[in-house]
Amino acid sequence: MDSPYGPLDFALLNNWQRDFPITVRPFEHLGAAVGDGETAILGALERLRARGAISRVGAVFAARRVGASTLAALAAPAERLEEIAARISARPEVNHNYQREHHYNLWFVATASDQARLAAALGAIERETGCAVLSMPLEQEYHIDLGFDLNSAHKHHARIPDTPVREPDAIEQRLIAALQPGLELVSRPFARLGERAGMSESEVLTRIAGWIGEGMIKRFGVVVRHHELGYRANAMMVFDAPDRDVDRIGRQLAAEAAVTLCYRRTRNLPHWPYNLYCMVHGRSREEVGPVIERLSRQAGLPGLTLFSTRRFKQCGARYFAESAVPDLAAAGFANA
Repeated sequence: MDSPYGPLDFALLNNWQRDFPITVRPFEHLGAAVGDGETAILGALERLRARGAISRVGAVFAARRVGASTLAALAAPAERLEEIAARISARPEVNHNYQREHHYNLWFVATASDQARLAAALGAIERETGCAVLSMPLEQEYHIDLGFDLNSAHKHHARIPDTPVREPDAIEQRLIAALQPGLELVSRPFARLGERAGMSESEVLTRIAGWIGEGMIKRFGVVVRHHELGYRANAMMVFDAPDRDVDRIGRQLAAEAAVTLCYRRTRNLPHWPYNLYCMVHGRSREEVGPVIERLSRQAGLPGLTLFSTRRFKQCGARYFAESAVPDLAAAGFANA
């Protein structure tokens, strides 16, 4: 990759998207790994966040392992698109909100602590916008997102653990709420996290390590913003795969290096017949075009490609209300 970032910045962006040290002084550990000091690491991460290259340093929770989530879409009239997008983005349950090239032109991801609260949020969006919302919940993951190598098209795979959904207890909910916006960039971030969640530093470390081990957290590390790093051609490919073949085709497409996400979702008939999704990120449409053609041939199915044209919101998922940790916004993470 011809990177505009210096060696230290690039190492943090590329090498620490996962396997972040869950230790008392993790940034000191990173400094030792890259041959620099803790102060330099903290300064570099602050700089990268200010530039928009990273959204946060923290946890990416696994879908279907905690809380409830769905991919949703609606058809916004062209003259109201920005107004409706703003209403959707204002919802705390919404963490991603994109315009895509289709009749269903606004696509967003919503999360909540449980299905009832998720349904209530989608219902509120329908009432506020006057637009019917299509919901396509996740059924099966074929590629788990552990980040990808910015030097090449190589991506990092992992076995997806068969971890059942469970209801976090009150202590865990406080910790998840405090962790959602990311770690504070201080020498002992887990101690600070414990102060916010009402827990000791050692208990925070133990719980987070346990969540990683059981698969509730699928990766912990630097969460990059692909658009700001030059990956501006974001294409969502969808297929109507026969139920008997969808898992086979999904696993085959997930093995492609250029596929950043691949999963099966519930159809929303009669409006949306598609059940298999692939995400492809590239630097340009010209770069992504051959990938789309190759994936279509491999699937052996007619597919539909929806390029994103605008990003209205991108942040980490909020499963639990941050009222349990009321000083989060004051710490400068509200829009992380």
